[in-house]
Amino acid sequence: MCGAQTGGPDLAGVDVTKETIIQGSLTRDGQPVSGYVRLLDGGGEFTAEVPTSATGQFRFFAAPGTWTLRALVPGATVDRKVVARQGAPAEVAIAV
Repeated sequence: MCGAQTGGPDLAGVDVTKETIIQGSLTRDGQPVSGYVRLLDGGGEFTAEVPTSATGQFRFFAAPGTWTLRALVPGATVDRKVVARQGAPAEVAIAV
């Protein structure tokens, strides 16, 4: 099966109790899609950007708080609000 994996990248080796993690997957019609995901702070200012993996996954290490994820793929831009807390990875599925 070559569909998108649920959730973000594997957290093996990451001490999630000490980190604030925002991660997830980017899909179109249930299939992983290549693109970029931007992390915007509470005021909408650019903070970081990562490319998605071959399986549509992405991950950010951030400060606790409310963030916006902006998925950028050819022909589509999608925003998702997320609340990040230390010790509990925020999993976000973005469909474009």
